[in-house]
Amino acid sequence: MYMPPHFTAKDQAHAATLIRENPFASLISCDDEGVPYVTHLPIHLEERAEGFVLLGHFARANPHARFLASRPTAAVTFLGPHGYQSPRIYPDLKRVPSWNYVAVHCTVRATLIDDPEGKDALLKKLIGDHEPPYAEQWRQLPQDFAHALLGGIVAFELTVLQLQCKIKLNQHRPESHAALKAGYAAGNEQERGLALWMERVGI
Repeated sequence: MYMPPHFTAKDQAHAATLIRENPFASLISCDDEGVPYVTHLPIHLEERAEGFVLLGHFARANPHARFLASRPTAAVTFLGPHGYQSPRIYPDLKRVPSWNYVAVHCTVRATLIDDPEGKDALLKKLIGDHEPPYAEQWRQLPQDFAHALLGGIVAFELTVLQLQCKIKLNQHRPESHAALKAGYAAGNEQERGLALWMERVGI
């Protein structure tokens, strides 16, 4: 994505925070005709010694697994809070509206996971992210039923090869910061999220 230096996050911890707070990602590959193919799905982030790894799964009927098997390089995007920026935040009138947002784009290399034990371990990580008490119910399912469910999915591990984290919060216009932050803090959920990010990056 377009990355002006003043919007480029230098601290990888910001990227990890954004991914964990906004795990519903877009996984993008090319189909057999070379057209972008997108699957929206939850992702689990692991920070390993070698870098970020993203874990998730498809329905077996989703052709995306086949695309990744033949073309394992793909992209994953995460979008955090975003919101309108009014020109009224500036002390002068020669300004125009804009849109602020926080996003992470990853270039990844995929490894498919199709053994029951590997898929079970991955599902337990996603359960831990979103509903830990459900883990006990999952363990109590009849073995043949759970095995059938696992057979209906293909899991994957995405090694992050390159990462971009963009935090667009008008950093290059300090005269606007006080009014922008106050407006976002009093706004809707997305705007309050932007106000929190302004705090995180010291604006």
